[in-house]
Amino acid sequence: MADATEVEATAPGKWPWPIQIPLDILHGKDPVGRYMPPLLWLADAALTSLIIWKIPYTEIDWVAYMQQIKTFLAGERDYTLITGQTGPLVYPAAHVYTFTGLYYLTDHGENILLAQQVFGVLYMATLALVMLCYWKAKMPPYVFALLIVSKRLHSVFVLRCFNDCFAAFFLWLTIYLFQRRFWTFGAVAFSLGLGIKMSLLVALPAVVILLFMGRGFWPNLRLIWLMVQIQFALAVPFLAKNAKGYFGKAFELSRQFKYEWTVNWRFVPEDIFLSRGFALTLLAGHVAVLSAFIIHRWIKPVDRSLLSMLPSFLKLQSPFTAQEEIVISSRLSPDFVMSSILTCMTIGMLFARSLHYQFYAYVAWSTPYLIARAFPNNISIALAFFYLQEDGWNTFPSTTLSSLKVVGTLAVAVAGMSAVALREDRSISMAAGNEGGRLEGGASAVKIPTESRKKR
Repeated sequence: MADATEVEATAPGKWPWPIQIPLDILHGKDPVGRYMPPLLWLADAALTSLIIWKIPYTEIDWVAYMQQIKTFLAGERDYTLITGQTGPLVYPAAHVYTFTGLYYLTDHGENILLAQQVFGVLYMATLALVMLCYWKAKMPPYVFALLIVSKRLHSVFVLRCFNDCFAAFFLWLTIYLFQRRFWTFGAVAFSLGLGIKMSLLVALPAVVILLFMGRGFWPNLRLIWLMVQIQFALAVPFLAKNAKGYFGKAFELSRQFKYEWTVNWRFVPEDIFLSRGFALTLLAGHVAVLSAFIIHRWIKPVDRSLLSMLPSFLKLQSPFTAQEEIVISSRLSPDFVMSSILTCMTIGMLFARSLHYQFYAYVAWSTPYLIARAFPNNISIALAFFYLQEDGWNTFPSTTLSSLKVVGTLAVAVAGMSAVALREDRSISMAAGNEGGRLEGGASAVKIPTESRKKR
């Protein structure tokens, strides 16, 4: 019997129908495949309900959230004085308002079952958004199956009730709105997610670049200012009391994490993990990889180098005419939008100094897409990757081997998208001079005429 890779590589119709028909469905070559996403969603709804009903809830942060909210409702507005059993409040203002609503809804946080049910609904709503994004990016049906089978992801949502779940919802809402070209609504959604947890900051570079290409130079600046205004508006009660204390806690970039709780760099000795040199090395790696993707992939639709645009940026001028901006915006396909944001998010996770288990809310639904893009139509690689990633994130406490799996799978996902960029470069070279040639990721390879590149 041929192995799975050989089966996948076989031309349609070559295998007996009991094998060929399922393969065609999984790869999207049979119309029946279109029914897989909604059926999988319904199956996961039943599974999630069963998990809430049968598996005991595990307390980690919920009580601390409720203690902090109780202090807030008692009138305290100084962020440095709002604390719980796990320490001070270290999340932005939208987190406070979100969990204030949950505080009242769950009888001051006492009705844990109701809280789990709310998070179950949140999980299913986020999954629906994820599937819509995958569908618009034209992912084959077999990838959708990987979205519903994560043990750790179900745990993060309905057995732990972490605030990352709300932030993940807004991240995927942003992607979906950008795919639909609702740039302003997408910017608002992203800012709300950032207002719940600052983890979304790692996706900000891709968001800003997409807004720049989707809306143009000045509209992009206005949307960035809108996102900033939302953050200030949410924080007004706390800024009036202690602005420095608020920003120091809600967006604390220098926070020191405990070695025993880290999921990713556990294979690094503790003294190195806690050192400033290690932190700077990760920062340098993050900047280097991020810069490479910006230069070689994410600004491809503008058909111009970043260096050539810098003089215009320094003068606060658009490097494009109004007509050119329309052409560039038209090149942003749903696939390009999704790959940009998810790759940016995954790069941030790869170089994060410390990941905790709740960060899987950002990883679990991102990497199946990235692997499917890097290794198209290869179910074997997708399954092997998913197993290694899930095993790494499900090992508690983390070990040298499990942390190697976590970092390794993130690195493979990022490297895979780098390979996609190289394939696109070759595709562009082969299509040079062919009118209407298009990038694999959705950006057109048609050049903007030189004579139309004059500034406004």
